Amino acid sequence: MAALTVQALLELVIDEGTFTSWDEPVDISGHDKAYRTELLAAAERAGTDESVVTGHGLMRGRPVAVIASEFRFLAGSIGQAAAKRIASAVRRATAEGIPVLATTASGGTRMQEGTPAFVHMIEISRALMAHRAAGLPYLIYLRHPTTGGVFASWGSLGHITLGEPGALIGFLGPKVYELLEGKPFPPNVQTAENLAHRGIIDAVALPEELPLLVDRALSILVDPPSQQTRPRRAGTTDRVRTAWESIQLTRAPQRVGVREVLRYGSDTIVRLQGTEKGERDSAMLVALARLDGQPCVVIGQDRTKQSPLTPMGPGALREARRGMRLANELRLPLVSFIDTPGAELSPEAEQGAIAGEIARCISWMSTMRVPTVSVLLGQGCGGGALALLPADIVVAAENAWLSPLPLEGASAIMYGDLEHTDELARSQRVGAVDLLESGTVHHVVPEHDDDTAESFAQAMAATVAEQLVTLRTRGSNS
Repeated sequence: MAALTVQALLELVIDEGTFTSWDEPVDISGHDKAYRTELLAAAERAGTDESVVTGHGLMRGRPVAVIASEFRFLAGSIGQAAAKRIASAVRRATAEGIPVLATTASGGTRMQEGTPAFVHMIEISRALMAHRAAGLPYLIYLRHPTTGGVFASWGSLGHITLGEPGALIGFLGPKVYELLEGKPFPPNVQTAENLAHRGIIDAVALPEELPLLVDRALSILVDPPSQQTRPRRAGTTDRVRTAWESIQLTRAPQRVGVREVLRYGSDTIVRLQGTEKGERDSAMLVALARLDGQPCVVIGQDRTKQSPLTPMGPGALREARRGMRLANELRLPLVSFIDTPGAELSPEAEQGAIAGEIARCISWMSTMRVPTVSVLLGQGCGGGALALLPADIVVAAENAWLSPLPLEGASAIMYGDLEHTDELARSQRVGAVDLLESGTVHHVVPEHDDDTAESFAQAMAATVAEQLVTLRTRGSNS
């Protein structure tokens, strides 16, 4: 795999003629002669004075800080000078209030400098956490190869993490493993594709895709909200169906879900995946988006990925909590979409702490530091639904519902049969209109018989956007 040079990356992502270096000259006089000779040869080969280049530039007109590894300089290894350069650039970006765009290609810390270089990974991590604490975005692209202390520090702290196709990415270098263990490292474990599949990184992207992806992310994370939203759908929510009839409608295969709301109600979406801890559950969708022009973090139960064979497990709720954490860190509103026939009921789910994850989601949702809107989009069954419900404003689709367990289960418990579902749906007041009357729901979006997926999704997105504007205005006036 041919390694991209720093210059090639800058030309791809940074607006032409806008890059200004932040790098001070490196003093190598304190090293022994052999190492000085090695450093000088590396500089001549790489065309850079160190393994890292930092600076300031514009990305589609937005100011950003750049930190980029140059693999041709001693395999991109991080010595003390490079580490100090990275930490200094992050601190400067924090002081200037701008995002950091980073890209790695490194074998880790520099063996020629030993422990003094190794411990500098702490200072880099400390600087990045201060940057994140300031609510500033950190986006990183892991190139081939990214291993060792680099992957275990600034390579794993991005809000959004992308990997180069086919890149070797891992903590333990495969050559080191083979020498230590006397056998090859298992193939295809430390690849960008496997890490994306496992939910450790968010996606695999070609270098030429970076400008579009970075621009899309920054348009959500940096650009101001739209000043206008679509008019909210007019209409009444007079009940024309029984609650049980509504429940049956929400179970229909063609029912609009969170995917349709994002597809038709947002012009900018950046999908994230996994918990960053080697766990991924596709029943939960996590994304950065601009819903009808309003930037937010979206967490949503994906109805297309839930079935009796693939129910929503504890990993999905951990993914949701990643979205909550991102919203708090990036100071973006959080929008949750509830659409689940229920959380997983199995020994595996019990051992995976399903009850604890529901409790943690409820507690996080109840104590968010940013504006929150939850959307009862369709099915709202049990603790899995309750986990995403607490919010400043709760919106519901007209046929949506919320109940402690499936109505068939309630009928079986109370009557020993499945024939009382209609009666229980009515008496337990599970429907959206009942929830509006009780104060659990604040706004109901009417559903019309002539709705298309696009028209209803846009109406829902417009309603959510209006509530986000209301919350933002309320916050600015408080």
